[in-house]
Amino acid sequence: MNKWFNKRVFTIALAVAVLILISVYILPISIPLIIALLTAILLEPLVRFMQNKFKWQRKSAVISVFILFLLAISGILYWTVTQLIGRIIQFSKMVPEYVNSMTEMWNEVQAFFFRSTEDMPVEVVSSFETELAGFLEGIRTWVVNIVNYDTVTNLLTGIPSFLVSFIVFTIALFLFMLELLNLKEMLFKRLKESTAEKVRFMAARLNHVIFGFLKAQFLVSVIIFLVSLVGLFIIVPEYAIAMSLFIWLIDFIPILGSILVLSPWFIYEFITGDIVLGTQLAVLALILLVIRRTVEPKVMGSHIGLSPLATLVAMYIGLQLFGFLGFFIGPLIVILFTSAREAGMIKVDFKV
Repeated sequence: MNKWFNKRVFTIALAVAVLILISVYILPISIPLIIALLTAILLEPLVRFMQNKFKWQRKSAVISVFILFLLAISGILYWTVTQLIGRIIQFSKMVPEYVNSMTEMWNEVQAFFFRSTEDMPVEVVSSFETELAGFLEGIRTWVVNIVNYDTVTNLLTGIPSFLVSFIVFTIALFLFMLELLNLKEMLFKRLKESTAEKVRFMAARLNHVIFGFLKAQFLVSVIIFLVSLVGLFIIVPEYAIAMSLFIWLIDFIPILGSILVLSPWFIYEFITGDIVLGTQLAVLALILLVIRRTVEPKVMGSHIGLSPLATLVAMYIGLQLFGFLGFFIGPLIVILFTSAREAGMIKVDFKV
């Protein structure tokens, strides 16, 4: 027993237990702080560039980069919100026309149904009517579930929480940017020289991986934007540029991406009776989905140093375990493990 249970094993078990507790209880409520720290690390090269280029003190460089970052985020949010509000206002003006179109389409469907079932047995007609009624009831239930009181209430009550998280993120980002070098110095003071070298190796590897990940995401999003632009110029030229830019922004959302924009659009066109346009948009959505699912693992794998299969597995498992952020956390954990193994901090060598 003493051979297996010694101080080293106890320390490792305690560290694993602490990590599990942190992952379960601390990480979920610390997401704004974690994102702020990662953003500060990503902006650090730009801060150093400002210092070297203009011979500024660190505080001046941090303030400048922080303001530029806020302006960029504000511009993107402003454009997205105004475009969204504009589309909503335009849709609300056209609602009466859409309702009339849907009523006419429903009358045509009913007339076609009655003409088609004139010579059919009563039992068959009754069965068709029952199935059709069930289908319509399913649509009604689906619409009610989407726009019910609870859904709207949850969205409205989530706004203050989002604003608080965003304010915390903004303040934490500025403070992390100011104190990043001090935090790094404090960390290395607690490490032995050999351990510090391994941590530096891992940090350099992660720095390469993070920028590789962002580069890969950007490359994939550019492909999605170009395909969307060409497709929409063919389908709906008047909305091509605005909707392609909107799809490009939304496409950064893992798994959903462009489907989040195009699915409601082609479903709406089907409902209003424009089958041709709805089919074209559905085909475009399918093409973008195939591009995202096939190109993304390969591009990300080549830029972050993982095979496409390992990247896909890490993204999927991360998504299942951690939700939205798991798409990023999964590959990051794999990279951390491989970097620690390459640095000699983790030794895994066994045969079965």
